[in-house]
Amino acid sequence: TMKLQLNRRWFTNRSTIGELLIDDVFECYTLEDVVREGPKVFAYTAIPEGTYKVIVNMSNRFKRLLPLLLDVPGFSGIRIHSGNTDEDTEGCILLGRVKGKDIIYNSKVAFNQFFDKVKDFKDIEINVTDCR
Repeated sequence: TMKLQLNRRWFTNRSTIGELLIDDVFECYTLEDVVREGPKVFAYTAIPEGTYKVIVNMSNRFKRLLPLLLDVPGFSGIRIHSGNTDEDTEGCILLGRVKGKDIIYNSKVAFNQFFDKVKDFKDIEINVTDCR
C-alpha cells in the first residue's frame, strides 16, 4: 500500500495549504478550499478529514488519467490535479512545489512528479489531517 499523508497547516479565509507526504517523505505542497465547520458550500469547502482510498482513472472533465479519492462524505469527483489558487479547485487537492499566501506555484511540475510515482500503484490511501 502506498500511504499518502496530507497535513493541512496554513488556514485562511480563502484557502487551505498543506504538505503532502508519500510514505512519510515530503513530496510537495497542497492547496484546497477553506476548511469549514458546518454545512459545506459547493466549490468552496475542503473535504472532511479522514482516510480515503485513491484510484487512478479517466477524468471526464480533464480528459486524462488523474487520481480520484473514493467515498468522500458529501463530495463526488474529488481529484488530485494541478492548479494554483482556490479558483482552480472545487474541493479537489492541488499540488505545487512552492507556497505563497493563498497560492502555490510550479504546479504542473509538482503534479507530474507526483503522478509518475502513483500512476502504476493499485493500492493507494490518503490520510487528510488538520494540523491546527
